[in-house]
Amino acid sequence: MQMGPMQGGKPPPDARDPNAYNEGARHANFGNHEMNDNAPFGKVLLDKAEFAKGDGERGQNVELEAWYGNDYNKAWLKIEGERRGGTLESARTELLWDRAFATFWSTQLGLRHDSGEGSSRDWLAFGVQGLAPYWFETEATAYWRPGSGLAARFNVKYEILFTSRLILEPELSANLYSRTDEERGTGSGLSDIGAGLRLRYEITRQVAPYIGVTWNRQFGRTADFTQQRSGDRSEVQAVAGIRLWF
Repeated sequence: MQMGPMQGGKPPPDARDPNAYNEGARHANFGNHEMNDNAPFGKVLLDKAEFAKGDGERGQNVELEAWYGNDYNKAWLKIEGERRGGTLESARTELLWDRAFATFWSTQLGLRHDSGEGSSRDWLAFGVQGLAPYWFETEATAYWRPGSGLAARFNVKYEILFTSRLILEPELSANLYSRTDEERGTGSGLSDIGAGLRLRYEITRQVAPYIGVTWNRQFGRTADFTQQRSGDRSEVQAVAGIRLWF
């Protein structure tokens, strides 16, 4: 493009590039200014460590999870167990790889191990977990193993804050199986539904004792197996325990 006389003519050969504003300075890396989205960190949450009593039974319940990784990828451990009459009745252990795919949501892939009464079982696990609209903590996982078909587990809970320290937490869960497993006492279809209501007080953010009540109802062949062992297909229990994390 030719420059007219009103523009002062052509620029000199050594003129600065009008698109450069760094005065010839090179790009530099300033320490402690990096983004921390890949920094590793972890957490251990003992969500439930409680005594349970009701319907003529006493026992203990425990639910723990721990994870380590960055914002996008984590190794995740989940443990849940029930002890009744001094015997481990059931336990579920999962080791998963957690990968974020959207805001507040992640997929999980790994292994599940069942122990307790009957022979142990190992499953492949795939699921999603995260915060649904209105801050419902949601978890939905599908499982598969040769000879046992498919299984699925769904869990949702919500926190109702009366104060910044007094919190009521309702919870709902369900388990489903595609095949009957008589040795483990589970029937095909909807196996059981559980609900809980726990009121905790956070002495500190990491330490919170609680009290509550739980209800569990079994269905179909699962209920039949329980009744054959002189158990009840439905039970209500009072619980008291503590929640810890670090």
